[in-house]
Amino acid sequence: MKSEVDISELTFEQLKRVRAHLKKMIEVGGSDLHVKANSVIRARINGDIVQFSGGIFTKENAITFAKELLTGRFGEFVEKKELDLVYPFDENNRFRVNIFFQMDGVSAVFRVIPVKIPSFEELHLPEVIKSFAYKERGLVLVTGVTGSGKSTTLAALVNEINVHRKKHIITIEDPIEFVHKDNGCIINQRSVGQDTLSFGTALRAALREDPDIILVGEMRDRETINLALHAADTGHLVFSTLHTVDAKETINRIIAQFPTEEQNRVRLSVAGVLQGVISQRLVPTVDGGRRAALEILVRTPMIEKLIMENRDYEIRDTIEAGKEHYKSQSFDQAIYDLYSEKIISKEQALENATSPADLELKISGLSSGTISNDPNAEVKQVEITTDDDIFGLK
Repeated sequence: MKSEVDISELTFEQLKRVRAHLKKMIEVGGSDLHVKANSVIRARINGDIVQFSGGIFTKENAITFAKELLTGRFGEFVEKKELDLVYPFDENNRFRVNIFFQMDGVSAVFRVIPVKIPSFEELHLPEVIKSFAYKERGLVLVTGVTGSGKSTTLAALVNEINVHRKKHIITIEDPIEFVHKDNGCIINQRSVGQDTLSFGTALRAALREDPDIILVGEMRDRETINLALHAADTGHLVFSTLHTVDAKETINRIIAQFPTEEQNRVRLSVAGVLQGVISQRLVPTVDGGRRAALEILVRTPMIEKLIMENRDYEIRDTIEAGKEHYKSQSFDQAIYDLYSEKIISKEQALENATSPADLELKISGLSSGTISNDPNAEVKQVEITTDDDIFGLK
């Protein structure tokens, strides 16, 4: 395949065709446009994939489209077989694009990136998340599956710092999604591949660039994790993401990246620097939209102790116990609140719950402490603990 592109030979008709579908998707509030060779064009609307075009996007159409989209980077695409980039649609809309080869030819996925950074209120984020923007040091992780809104939550946190604090922020992203203009802060945004060779290279350099806050788009490998932990331990506030489903798995995933002989050291490091974990799931709402259900781990003496002592299986119970005092919450607590406020249906609540059976009992007004009316039932002794007992403050 010829990798050099003669722009004078391009008509940009295929790019115009895709742009028409991007415009349609923006109008109906979709999140992703899927362009695939030898298939119809589809979009993700409120979590579901729906057909957008009637005609087939042929293999030849797809190759031409790739040339029109990438122009001078088409050779790089042919060599690497996949590329990430940001496509500015107009002054109000930008897209994160991944274009790649597959068995039928070329495919591309366009993800909407809002130009306007949503506020905490618009995102319906609990107030406790805003408190992470005011930490002086440590590690804050935002986790969840692809498309769960991690980048948007991080953008809201950076914007909060930019408006209300006077700091130097360095972001390392692949690619840059939300663009931040200097307000109270100096913000240097670096794109992997364009402005730096890798997350590890940029993170190592960032420590010599007088940062207060470092945002690492994703902790993908052991080197990046090690450097992020070091940065957090040496007085910086570090934000990053992981593709993990909840707080407990997040901690396990970090530690499991290292050889067995290093895991105790890493566990102690995580216990010492972790300020919080925000895990996200997007749940369909009764009005046809989606709302983020959030598990929030907040650093407490007990959480630190559980991580240090490898008692990760107790983390969820401790998160739930801290809801009133520390504003932490498990997924099931968040989902129950959304159901109680009539934002999501019972069906969606149970489908997205970590423990559907326990949540159904709670929804039904039952709990494990319900007293049986059966006089022959076994009576269990329950030890009552105080908040001080739970959080290790005694």
